[in-house]
Amino acid sequence: MTTTFRREVSEILGQARLTDVLTAYIGGEFTGLGRGGWMDVDDPATGAVIAGFETSSAEVVDAAVRDAHEAYRRWRAVSPAERGRLLAVVAAAIRRDADLLARLESIDSGKPLIQAQADIAGSARYFEYYAGLADKIHGETLPQAAGTFAFTRREPLGVVAHITPWNAPLTQLTRGVAPCLAAGNAVVVKPSELTPLTSVYFARLLVESGLPAGLCNLVLGAADPTGKALTEHELIRHITFTGSVAGGRAVGEVAARRIIGVNLELGGKSPTIICADADLAAAARAGAQAVVRNSGQSCFATTRLLVDRTVLPEFVELLAARMAGLSVGHGLDDPDVGPLISDRQLERVVSFIDSARTDGARVVTGGDQPAAGGRFINPTLVQGVTNDMRIAREEVFGPVQSVLEFGTLEEAIAIANDTEYGLSAGVFTRDVATAHRVAERLEAGQVQVNRYIGAGVEVPFGGYKNSGLGREKGTEAVQHYTQVKSVIMDIS
Repeated sequence: MTTTFRREVSEILGQARLTDVLTAYIGGEFTGLGRGGWMDVDDPATGAVIAGFETSSAEVVDAAVRDAHEAYRRWRAVSPAERGRLLAVVAAAIRRDADLLARLESIDSGKPLIQAQADIAGSARYFEYYAGLADKIHGETLPQAAGTFAFTRREPLGVVAHITPWNAPLTQLTRGVAPCLAAGNAVVVKPSELTPLTSVYFARLLVESGLPAGLCNLVLGAADPTGKALTEHELIRHITFTGSVAGGRAVGEVAARRIIGVNLELGGKSPTIICADADLAAAARAGAQAVVRNSGQSCFATTRLLVDRTVLPEFVELLAARMAGLSVGHGLDDPDVGPLISDRQLERVVSFIDSARTDGARVVTGGDQPAAGGRFINPTLVQGVTNDMRIAREEVFGPVQSVLEFGTLEEAIAIANDTEYGLSAGVFTRDVATAHRVAERLEAGQVQVNRYIGAGVEVPFGGYKNSGLGREKGTEAVQHYTQVKSVIMDIS
């Protein structure tokens, strides 16, 4: 890490009022030592340590959950309209501090600054949206026999645990926390140990914006012991987890044993079908965007492009031209593609490219590291992939795009659905009827037509099959963060 960059990181942390020793945030205060060990936070581009934190022990987690439970008892009594007003203040505070938050997110996760800025704007939008929804969470009246009146109420769950990933730290946090608070719950957040900076800043920002202390407590650490202590706690009434399938299975087992609710957003191997009549330039833009966003480190990314063989050469040429021109560099320099999150992830991505070559696929562009080194991979396009190859079956989580070919639409749909995942999918065609037919048959929680970018906060998001359980975003999220009570009255 250069002296100039080290100075810039120090300035960002100073402006954020974050020391290089982070701790849990409970009841509106940093707790001091976590009494569970020490973990470094490094710069993804270089591996240089930029901060660190004391791991929250089981005792610290217990204090965080119990404090949040007391805050919940008070918060649920606050009128929905007042909850909404307070959440709107938080949204305004995120927008006020957007520049600082974006730079903090960039040095923490490695993502290019322009992408970090978009994430922060999205985080503010979650609070704006659910601020407006807070006083519209209601039950129904139900027709009954004469002399009987029945209705339902939607009531909060209590304390909800949110375990968030490293690839989109603040948007993943706000996506779940905002509807939870709007519905009257309290939360305890455990961000990824790789990217805790914006989450720590945000926990303090909530209190400074006027929300009751304890309503959003934060603990720091890895899955064991911190995450385990959080999910096992007797006062946790729901768990929201975003991460790997293996991690989701472990969380799901805990939820099943404890008989509590769970939201799981897990992996994806999202296909996009590109028909012969498609706008190939638009499809190539979407294919390139998949490796640009978070350097391909996104479960949502479309990383299996299924192309009609009659237009395959033209499409590959267009896509290769777009990918070969992408810049690679440090997030704060605002390149097209940033670094991978860790040395382990770099090794994993390289192994996928090597296995694709071994399996007989051809690397059209990229496939190597920049001369400067670091945790970077040049944007890579692989052609000649078949759906039985490792690169087509597993998440790469890097700037690697795969092209498969098909002869008929039936074949394309079969290939698209031949996966353990079902998070998202896409289709490019100029024929509206074809778009509807394909969208209906694709086994995915979200289908994009003639586009492949993130949808607004109003649109439910979640997966089929091993991509998860439940839905985030939109009004659908509130269904998961409330429970239904039926009231039946004799009025004869």
